[in-house]
Amino acid sequence: MQRLRIPTLLSAFLTLLNDRLSESIVFPLLPFLLARFAPDGRTLGLLAGSYALAQFLVTPLIGALSDRHGRRPVIAICVAGSVVGLGLFALTISLPWSEGASIPLLLLFAARIIDGISGGTAATAGAVLADISPPERRARAFGLIGVAFGLGFIAGPFLGGRLAGINVSLPVWVATGFAMLNLAVVLSLLPETHPLEARRTLPDRRALNPFARIGSVMSQVSVGRLCTSFFLFFLAFNGFTAILVLYFKQSFNWGPELATTAFLVVGVVATVVQGGLIGPLVKRFGEWRLTLLGLGLVIAGCLMIPVLGSADQPGTIFLAVGILAFGTGLVTPSLRSLVSRRLGEEGQGAALGSLQALQSLGSFLGPPLAGLSYDLIGPTSPFAGAGLLLLIVIALVAGSPLPMRQENSFSSS
Repeated sequence: MQRLRIPTLLSAFLTLLNDRLSESIVFPLLPFLLARFAPDGRTLGLLAGSYALAQFLVTPLIGALSDRHGRRPVIAICVAGSVVGLGLFALTISLPWSEGASIPLLLLFAARIIDGISGGTAATAGAVLADISPPERRARAFGLIGVAFGLGFIAGPFLGGRLAGINVSLPVWVATGFAMLNLAVVLSLLPETHPLEARRTLPDRRALNPFARIGSVMSQVSVGRLCTSFFLFFLAFNGFTAILVLYFKQSFNWGPELATTAFLVVGVVATVVQGGLIGPLVKRFGEWRLTLLGLGLVIAGCLMIPVLGSADQPGTIFLAVGILAFGTGLVTPSLRSLVSRRLGEEGQGAALGSLQALQSLGSFLGPPLAGLSYDLIGPTSPFAGAGLLLLIVIALVAGSPLPMRQENSFSSS
């Protein structure tokens, strides 16, 4: 088993890295990749949201299939799907289509949906790490997830911006090549880690229905308000970040390198906060206070961009996105923890899985709504809309504090 551990860890790590890297390379470049097909906010929002919708609908099934048929075939099929989706996207934007052709847009949407359907690799790779690690060493193994995600969030925008300076389609081809490398490693090195005796039958349709999972946790009085907060936060955050680069491109005339640098700042700050600062900060201040502080920082960063940002002062923009990234790094784990602590020891897995579904639903609905607002009301309207939604989130969280005894005992521990 020890001899198989290194190839298994390498396969899981590359799968996790590919999951984040491919998305963080492509997402910040979408306005530039779409420019000759549909430069409007609505199409951009729908394209960004289609990926999240596919993930939202299929991720529960992918997890169940890995429990039933094993980790290796599910990861291999998902990574192969990522190769197909990215490859189709890269090929579509590289071909010389005639002006006004509708086929390339259909192919781009198909590519993003295929890639989204294949996006269950992170959860399955995490299951591989759990399979090969005893409980006392599982936290260390799960540290690979944070390392891979942090590296992906930083390397993706960096590579995307630099490669796009050579050719705007080159980053997508590089992402496709990395997915192919990931697939080769999985097929050649990854053993099956889920033994036959541990296999489970597929659950019923209700258990695989993400809307049913959301309904079950939202109906619980103790966490309903917090879960609503979680959904609205990701609705707002993913909405204005989806049109952020389009705003930079059209309002400031920024090219791919400057625009993706903003996402590089987000990756660095979020990695530092969630990788090292969040633990000591939670011990000192508690999740409830950190959630409120983080929401305030996100609002400040969001509103600084249209109010103070200018084409000739990118430093102000990078400061603003750094502030909102710091706030997001506080809100996401703290709000999850608030829900978890409210539930006690029962129903943790189902509830936290429902939070993931709420996050995916918000990630699907936010970009199209922001894109529609961008086109119909004005380029700064998604920022104002996000600020208003986040104020509602603050009101919901402020009305749902932990009992003083729990908050104090945790903060002083």
